[in-house]
Amino acid sequence: MSGLCSERVAIVTGAGRGLGRAHALALAAEGSRVVVNDLGVGLDGTGSGRGPAQLVVDEIVARGGQAVVHGGDIATTEGAASLIRTAVETYGRLDTLVNNAGFLRDRMLVNLGEDDWDAVVRVHLKGHFLPLKYAAAHWRAEAKAGRVPVARVVNTGSGAGLSGSVGQGNYSAAKAGIIGLTLVAAAEMGRYGVLVNAIAPAARTRMTEATFAETMAAPGTGFDAMAPENVSPLVVWLGSAASAGVTGRVFEAEGGRITVMEGWRPGPTADKGARWSPAEAGEAALKLLAEAPVPEPVYGAQ
Repeated sequence: MSGLCSERVAIVTGAGRGLGRAHALALAAEGSRVVVNDLGVGLDGTGSGRGPAQLVVDEIVARGGQAVVHGGDIATTEGAASLIRTAVETYGRLDTLVNNAGFLRDRMLVNLGEDDWDAVVRVHLKGHFLPLKYAAAHWRAEAKAGRVPVARVVNTGSGAGLSGSVGQGNYSAAKAGIIGLTLVAAAEMGRYGVLVNAIAPAARTRMTEATFAETMAAPGTGFDAMAPENVSPLVVWLGSAASAGVTGRVFEAEGGRITVMEGWRPGPTADKGARWSPAEAGEAALKLLAEAPVPEPVYGAQ
């Protein structure tokens, strides 16, 4: 490996399995010392256990790297604050935060319970906000003390947050919120040496295997396009000093493909210069829609 992240310290949340595990191993392979956060919960967020995180730490150490387990709930104030403390107290610094933790509770909207909404939004959106908040506070203090960091945050969005996904209203809303949070954090934290970006990965994990089993199945031979390890090289680069100048961007990553997502931009516009009547507004809207590109189909729609 190139040692792209040599001497850096990285945190990866939800790193016991799937994408998080792949990111932690890839960061360690490039020289990062890694805090491996995972609650060890089931696919729906229930249960707990340090086992998966410890296995990842053991694997990193066996390969000659350095890593430590953090088993706290990063969607709580104490869990998120202790996550940052673990990095600083164990390794003396923090350079990279990869927010990845999450789980699913899929339902069509008419069947989606309030508890299932709250649980998914909590782990994905609040579980991004709180670690980012405490990491940003640490880096701001460093900058004000004259030690401007070369800090990086990589958030985890989803195609569901960019285009919607049938049966995943809670997950799609949370992932869309993460994109908005990424843009705000990039604008606020740049002055302190912090660059913030997001990825929208497509890969085989416990979540996607359950929802898109046929698409995510591993091939018998040849390139495994859905392997989570395909996404990690971009995460490593975004989490390194080499990504200088790149902030507030969203990348889709799938197989061997990387795409810069362009987000919402103004399209066709009509300006009457005065108030429209409802009929006039409707007529104008239809004309504008005729000039606009047809939107992508909603992710997961049949």
